Amino acid sequence: MKVSTQPMKISEEIVLGKNKPVLFSGPCAVESFDICMEIGEKVKKETQRLGFDYVFKASFDKANRTSSGSFRGIGMDMSLEVLQRVGKELGVPLVTDVHESHQVSEVAQVVDVIQIPAFLCRQTDLLLAAGQSGKAVKIKRGQFMAPEDMQYAVQKVRSTGNENVCLTERGYSLGYHNLVVDMRSLPTMRQFAPVVFDVTHSVQQPGGQGGSSGGQRQFAPYLARAAAATGVDGFFIETHPDPSIALSDGPNMVPLNQMGGFLEMLKATWELGNSYKEFQLK
Repeated sequence: MKVSTQPMKISEEIVLGKNKPVLFSGPCAVESFDICMEIGEKVKKETQRLGFDYVFKASFDKANRTSSGSFRGIGMDMSLEVLQRVGKELGVPLVTDVHESHQVSEVAQVVDVIQIPAFLCRQTDLLLAAGQSGKAVKIKRGQFMAPEDMQYAVQKVRSTGNENVCLTERGYSLGYHNLVVDMRSLPTMRQFAPVVFDVTHSVQQPGGQGGSSGGQRQFAPYLARAAAATGVDGFFIETHPDPSIALSDGPNMVPLNQMGGFLEMLKATWELGNSYKEFQLK
């Protein structure tokens, strides 16, 4: 199975799809500057120790929460200001989601990577706006999409002349409140663009706690190791100092004090899988 040779340039120093894994990590949502900095400093330290490239992630708006009463964010202007400060102080690139095409131009002034949420991966105007921004575009595979059909989302972005695009695997809906990951989707999607494995949303249980989503973080190490060995270009992991009080997606987050060990495990498995990336059956 042929793998795409088109990498995604994030910054002058970081390219997804080369010979170094990229980690996209941070809290689910921008809760405060202090929380973002605490997480970012810890994760950056561990990625430097282990040889990952690092992109800080936090959503400025959680527009797809289960309930209207759930935390969405601290406001677009304040969230983007926090992200900008965090990126400057840590000296790392930034990624955040957009939900509406009119948000793209303002968000693109702050971040280096624009993320398209899974539920919106077919939205042509949103994909085109993201591509036209000139920023790298990270598209999450919809929980309802066949992996081979994600090539068309990639084509929409590239139709703008923007070649910097990647895909993200985060599980497929199987019944109510349940996601499964088909590891075949990783090499399938890598034919079209570099692929990131979303560790923490793959163990999410959408709407599984009544008015909010649940999660089974105990399965995160197993799925992460499988994806790393199967072959991916990067990882997406949400983390928090205390997931039990995180304002969004706490049940599936990796606790911040365990990120070092988690990344050690990922790096070892990724290197093993990478050493066999050329092996294929005829």
